[in-house]
Amino acid sequence: MTREEAWELLTEYNKEEFHLEHAQIVEQTMQYFAEQLGYGEEKEFWGIVGLLHDLDYEQFPEEHCIKSQEIMQERGIEERLIHATASHGYAITVDIEPEHEMEKVLYAVDELTGLIGAVVRMRPSKSVQDLELKSVKKKYKSKNFAAGCSREVIERGADMLGWTLDELITRTIAALRTFQE
Repeated sequence: MTREEAWELLTEYNKEEFHLEHAQIVEQTMQYFAEQLGYGEEKEFWGIVGLLHDLDYEQFPEEHCIKSQEIMQERGIEERLIHATASHGYAITVDIEPEHEMEKVLYAVDELTGLIGAVVRMRPSKSVQDLELKSVKKKYKSKNFAAGCSREVIERGADMLGWTLDELITRTIAALRTFQE
């Protein structure tokens, strides 16, 4: 599947700017981690996984990570892409456990990019470029802040990767700095 085909599929099922922007943020974050973790030859695939991870969320929020599997299977999309995107719903909506390092990264950064984005919107600079770990940690501890971003999932993702929470946040900020202002 090419990036263009993935975008066409995504926009068939997603129209809201928020969801399209989130998909692109996760796509670029995944590409960054592909390079950083030694999977440069898989960078495009990692990006497509990031782009399509919430394919079904806008139209089928109650069947998230379930309906997307059906949609992709009907289109003959390769099983490894289906597994990778579905695995980010592990212990939430599906029992498909992230196995590959790429799936663990997706699991960890999906919620975290949303939380960091919320922190950035609250900052005077509105920029990730001057964002520090301590600012994210302060907001992270406030359960009412970005309440839709599951701290449990973020922490489980860090554990899957064998990273500390601070390391995951720091590395994700670094990823976002490569393509956001």
